[in-house]
Amino acid sequence: MKVIDTIHQFDVSVFLWVAERKAKKTLVRLARMTSKTADGPLYLVLGAFLVAGNQPQQMALFYCLLLGFALERPLYLILKNLFRRNRPEAALNIPSFVIPSDRFSFPSGHTSAAFLVANLVSAFHPDLTPFLLTWATLVGMARVVLGVHFPTDTLIGALMGSLLAIESMEILLK
Repeated sequence: MKVIDTIHQFDVSVFLWVAERKAKKTLVRLARMTSKTADGPLYLVLGAFLVAGNQPQQMALFYCLLLGFALERPLYLILKNLFRRNRPEAALNIPSFVIPSDRFSFPSGHTSAAFLVANLVSAFHPDLTPFLLTWATLVGMARVVLGVHFPTDTLIGALMGSLLAIESMEILLK
């Protein structure tokens, strides 16, 4: 339990450090815009674009994304309800800048989805890797700035999305 307590204290310290800086309107505005890019609709647009192209490589990416999300969403929900970690607003009584879609914070679904997409698209289009991984990282950071996640929520979300991207390619591209 001591390890968990230490991790939690680190998480709270980093969150509070970010919270002190989030009063800056520009940072919050950028965080909102960045977070919105991972809300979900853009993933549907990406899928439609890939299917419309109907090229073998695009269809392979589409199927990897489909499998990746079919694995990621249930795992995300299971972990959320297993750990039941309160969001920073409830845990620390610090208001968030957005209304989260559910009560619990661990892991970050926005971050796991962003890293899933970033890693899969990067595998098929390596030239986009720096942009995509920067975007996914900024999504995770935005969720902390907006006050809806602790840093480890996004760290585990990033790891989860990345590993599920690898797994979906392993399953489909063998």
